Amino acid sequence: MSCRVALTRMEAEGLIQLPPSRITTRRRRPHFPPTGATDAQAPLRQPVHALEALRLCPVTDKAVSRLWNEFMARYHYLGYTPMAGNQLRYNVYAGAQRVALLSFGASAWALAARERFIGWSEPARRKNLPLVVNNARFLILPWIQSPGLASTILAKTARRLPQDWHQRYGYAPVLLETFVETGRHRGTCYKAANWIRVGQTTGRGKKSLVHRPILPIKDIWLYPLHKRFRSVLCR
Repeated sequence: MSCRVALTRMEAEGLIQLPPSRITTRRRRPHFPPTGATDAQAPLRQPVHALEALRLCPVTDKAVSRLWNEFMARYHYLGYTPMAGNQLRYNVYAGAQRVALLSFGASAWALAARERFIGWSEPARRKNLPLVVNNARFLILPWIQSPGLASTILAKTARRLPQDWHQRYGYAPVLLETFVETGRHRGTCYKAANWIRVGQTTGRGKKSLVHRPILPIKDIWLYPLHKRFRSVLCR
């Protein structure tokens, strides 16, 4: 998908000419209608310290992937959207009960507040951008109302993700990022998990040709995974 986007942009800019597409029918966007497998369960209100041990389970096969997508489509306010490029998805369990779902993928191409925080030059940003990973989705299931759960999951994931990423892709990221829509959420769980709010998006989007907000403004939160993350990213 990432290569296809790059090629179509290069063609639009007159750098290359692609052969005619062999696809005669437009592909439909994946759709995950709700089934009984994702129906709501009895509320869980115990604080996180009273729950059974939390387990992070990477999504690795098609059946688990489809169910993850269905949960996200049904209960996350942004719904399901496919991710391109390197990515990891997790189901989180307390004992045998699923309590949350997360996904991580490619970082934003350019963020002024992030670049200032890192001290990035343009060449260093272009070279080391893959070392920043974006927390694209974080869903606590609606019937799970466990105080302290969200920040505990974030802390546990930050310890686990570099190893899983390295095992799958051959390198370990050194910084996490995420976006919190300001009119909808305050980012309390990220703050409690020691993430750092570094600024806000402009609301223009990466392809905007106007100089005014056309998208919701979002807070930018970062979490270093390496004590010398700046020196690694600025090499």
